[in-house]
Amino acid sequence: MAQLGGTPILILKEGSERTRGREAQSRNILAAKTIAAAVRTTLGPKGMDKMLVDSMGDVVITNDGATILKEMDIEHPAAKMMVEIAKTQDDEVGDGTTTAVVIAGELLKEAEELLEQEVHPTVIAAGYRLALEKATQVLDDISINLSPDDEETLKKIAMTAMTGKGAEVAKDVLTELAVKAVKTIVEEGEKKIDTDHIKIVKKMGAASDESQLVKGMIIDKERVHPGMPKRIENAKIALINSALEIEKTEIDAKIEITSPEQMKAFLDEEERMLKNMVDKIAEAGANVVFCQKGIDDLAQHYLAKAGILAVRRVKESDMKKLARATGGRIVTSIEELSAADLGEAELVEERKVAGEEMIFIEGCKDPRAVSILLRGGTEHVVDELERGLNDAIRVAAAALEDRKYVAGGGAPETEVALRLREYAATVGGREQLAIEAFARAVEIIPRSLAENAGLDPIDMVVALRAAHERGEKYAGLDVFEGKVVDMKEAGVLEPLRVKTQALSSATEAAVMILRIDDVIAAAKLEKEKGGGKGPELGEESESEF
Repeated sequence: MAQLGGTPILILKEGSERTRGREAQSRNILAAKTIAAAVRTTLGPKGMDKMLVDSMGDVVITNDGATILKEMDIEHPAAKMMVEIAKTQDDEVGDGTTTAVVIAGELLKEAEELLEQEVHPTVIAAGYRLALEKATQVLDDISINLSPDDEETLKKIAMTAMTGKGAEVAKDVLTELAVKAVKTIVEEGEKKIDTDHIKIVKKMGAASDESQLVKGMIIDKERVHPGMPKRIENAKIALINSALEIEKTEIDAKIEITSPEQMKAFLDEEERMLKNMVDKIAEAGANVVFCQKGIDDLAQHYLAKAGILAVRRVKESDMKKLARATGGRIVTSIEELSAADLGEAELVEERKVAGEEMIFIEGCKDPRAVSILLRGGTEHVVDELERGLNDAIRVAAAALEDRKYVAGGGAPETEVALRLREYAATVGGREQLAIEAFARAVEIIPRSLAENAGLDPIDMVVALRAAHERGEKYAGLDVFEGKVVDMKEAGVLEPLRVKTQALSSATEAAVMILRIDDVIAAAKLEKEKGGGKGPELGEESESEF
């Protein structure tokens, strides 16, 4: 409110809350630090799990940073920005979500101390950006080139992503599946590997080491007619995007039948049309049909008579994967179907898995889409295995795309911190303070790894720094032995992009939160639509924050 000639001027609606200056910055930083602290204990091979329970009583048990933050019910706007970091990291690389959020929280904690020393937020932001540029350069310098044929290194990268997660129990089996699946779908000259072409089908009721890779597709459907064959070898597959039914007219039409003969003629014509459709499919040489839409009962009968296995109402995404896997072409009209449009597979078979019928399309000649049948004892186990397997698939794809990887175990962060301290001295001015703060912040990763393993974080960080000062750039923390070892030799490897993306996302979010000096929240409207009552006269309407 401002006074003008004794008359109050209302700028904001009465009851609105406004926080400015240092108080606004402190609140935002506190919210971000709280989110970082919530996921920090899940970091590393010895990280703990979180149990997330929603209002319906559904339970998720995981230590996957992206899943935890996605499931958490978060109100504060600054905290929501931290969730965005995890989402971006997950979309871009699929792993390193916890790392990104923890670094962002630590950058803000270090910035808060600089703010207390009267360093302006703009100066801190400039220093952080310089530090990020230098850190990216350092990571590129210490990265190792990856040959696309080096399957062993790819397996180590996938295994590192899975270590410490629920999927660790079957990591040998799952890393093998993940790497083979990614290598199968890679197309020559393709810069980006689309991991959506790997379909994961989850089924409970068996040990996780019974999971398998199908070089083809698994469709969670059954034959439309019991008279159809269950197993077809040397399958010729028709992919049809139209219904095997008599189509209705576009406009409302009325057919008047006045005699039994006309009725019979009408039904005979319908039957003839459906038989023609099936004959057309058989003439093209198809013995398996996947239809995106419905199949008429009579058409099912004719297909069964012709010895054709048919599946209806297949999802569009599965149809596209089937086309990539079998080399077939999706046709929109049966009239157009020809032998050239058919896909091929050594075997198409209906099998019972965990009490449900599923169609397996196996032995595709050069599949560009594959399926993984993921098994586990219970629903929670299968869900956690899926999260671990997804991470393994995504990091293997990222490593193959960039052809670069770094050692893990806190080695890259320690090297970055060491080089940033040297670089800070050359910059000078107040930015130097921000660059040094950035160096301290990235060391939160080895410190957290040590803390989560029950080791002394100060001793471990000092030992790591000493090793890196001696020039051991791959020296990282072995949390099982409690000592510093060469992470490249230990086989703890991560794609370069996991680290660069985590630092980039964390810095951008920290800078954005730092630059906010005014938070204006509108009061909540108490009165509900069509009833309820607002705040009583004299009462204040509060905005939850």
